Amino acid sequence: MNNGFTSEEFVKIESILGHAFADRALLVTAFTHETYKSVHGGKSNERLEFLGDSVLQLAVTEMLLKRYNSDEGKLTELRKQYVSRTALEQAEGRANLMPYLRYEGREENIGGKTNSNLFEAVIGALYLDGGLEAAKTFLKKYLEKIETENYKTLLQEYVQDQKRGTPHYAVHEEKGSYVCTVTALGASASGMGATKKAAETAAAKKLYNQLVKK
Repeated sequence: MNNGFTSEEFVKIESILGHAFADRALLVTAFTHETYKSVHGGKSNERLEFLGDSVLQLAVTEMLLKRYNSDEGKLTELRKQYVSRTALEQAEGRANLMPYLRYEGREENIGGKTNSNLFEAVIGALYLDGGLEAAKTFLKKYLEKIETENYKTLLQEYVQDQKRGTPHYAVHEEKGSYVCTVTALGASASGMGATKKAAETAAAKKLYNQLVKK
């Protein structure tokens, strides 16, 4: 448990976040759990988390609008993947912020959404101290879309939204592996895998990403 930050810790945290804080009190608040506040007073990071959630939505929405030429429905689905709890927990893990969290009690008592909440609180603090660009720089470094989606389903739904049939998969074996070519909406992509299902998924992922970027 961290009870406070040394000068070296401030420098380390700011290095991780990619921003030197003019108001380091914001940084301290971002890393203060409600359990620490209840014992020692001061402010917890809950208000910053509330702000960070909105900043995250805005930053990700702007990024998707620039990156994909898709309709509102597909952009909404993509945004869900970037701002999901799983994606935020993975991002926190890449940044390794939890060792600096100030809390009271046993570590298992601060489970649940603590990781993702901390990540959002940091976004809020960055926004207040450095504006949207500081928050966006941090997100670009650590936030990635989770890769747990079913690409065959995503591709089928995308094609059906265009009211133009269903994807066609052609699989053949090649040197102990499987190669799949999927065709839809006048485009095609190929993928390889150890099983037919893996090859189909790899091909569907390539074609889906190809189509939504048009």
